Amino acid sequence: MGELVPGGTVPLPGGPVRLRVAGAFDVSALVTGADGKVAGDGDFVFYNQPHAPGVRLRGDTLAVDPARLRRGACRVTVVVSAAEPGTPLGRLPAPRLAVTDRSGRAVAGFAPPRPGPETVLLLAELYHRPGSGWKLRAIGQGYTDGPAGLARDFGVDVADDGGQSATAAAAPRRPPGPGASPVSDEFIRLVNSARARAGRPPVVPDPRLLSAARAHARAMADGGRLGAEGRDGVSVYQRISAAGYGYVTVGEHLVSGPRTPAEFVDHCLGSTRARRTLLDPAFRHAGLAHADAGDRYWTALWAAPLTPDGLARRVGEVVARTNAERARTGLPPLAVDPLLTTAAQAHCADMVARDFYAHTSPGGAQPWDRAAAAGSRRRLIGENIACGQRSPAEVVDGWMNSPGHRANILKPEFTHIGAGFSGGGRAGTYWTQLFGG
Repeated sequence: MGELVPGGTVPLPGGPVRLRVAGAFDVSALVTGADGKVAGDGDFVFYNQPHAPGVRLRGDTLAVDPARLRRGACRVTVVVSAAEPGTPLGRLPAPRLAVTDRSGRAVAGFAPPRPGPETVLLLAELYHRPGSGWKLRAIGQGYTDGPAGLARDFGVDVADDGGQSATAAAAPRRPPGPGASPVSDEFIRLVNSARARAGRPPVVPDPRLLSAARAHARAMADGGRLGAEGRDGVSVYQRISAAGYGYVTVGEHLVSGPRTPAEFVDHCLGSTRARRTLLDPAFRHAGLAHADAGDRYWTALWAAPLTPDGLARRVGEVVARTNAERARTGLPPLAVDPLLTTAAQAHCADMVARDFYAHTSPGGAQPWDRAAAAGSRRRLIGENIACGQRSPAEVVDGWMNSPGHRANILKPEFTHIGAGFSGGGRAGTYWTQLFGG
């Protein structure tokens, strides 16, 4: 059985599956199409409406048969809330999802990070894309505004009597495109027009970025301020990871004031730094959302997906720029060591996964411990780390402007290097250089 982390996925076996959340929770499900919205009241399965085509709720267990879902359905989102209306989920034991196949064999499990003030939690989703089978993705995204959050993100018309009843809107909506919305459609059209004028490739909407943008815009509106971290303590980059998007490069616009996508794009094009992001040829995907709280809060996310080749190019450029700095002082280049590379990459991933930034890991491991664990027997070990920088040029320049980091890069006794990079976490990007001699 696969134990998932937020954003993790696992293929589902053919046929029905059962999804159980034990404890003092109400379990429900939202059936949506490519637009990410319910199409009618039959798409919301909860205790007062326990049946829909392909979905049945019995007690704490949802049975889902993807082959029997309504026509056009490609996603089933599992939602939990406290059985006692209005109770913050942080007051309860953390929910845990157990997924089994038709024979009762365990398929996957997921226990999200412990919620805080949230009263509704998107726990996981079953989804299907053309040309591939059904998969399960762990989410763990919460709403402090309860059923209103569902209404905002899924087009659900919620009648809330303290959290005990809800009905889905019956009016069908025109699908605006995979993972998109009318606002997102207009945004992508305006952005790609500007990118075409500048000779840049187009971007396409990504439903995961859209989901993360919605969550962060709402968090900013709830807190009444712009910021990369919401009042809930979650950064915009952590929301991207939780939505299941792994990236090799990322950008964001966090803006308040504009009332329309056109005003938002004009605002970005009028700022040198924001314009550079909007027109950056490295970005392939984008998502835009807003939330209102007197003012209108916007989040636009830009990213290029993480691929093995993209990661190799990124860390390769770090090594090349490091060796260029050594060459300027007459030092020989550092050779790439695969074992040091493994240790450096593992440390970046660990900092993202365990939400820390330090040379010493929460378990007490030091750089030389990580090198030895990867199999390295080099006697002299040094490490540089950084977070938040958006490019190899920026991170190497930052190290060279720091006396301690510069000393590692220019240390004559070092002969080998491994570099690592991970996107996500509180800071958005994490970098490691591990030196050996």
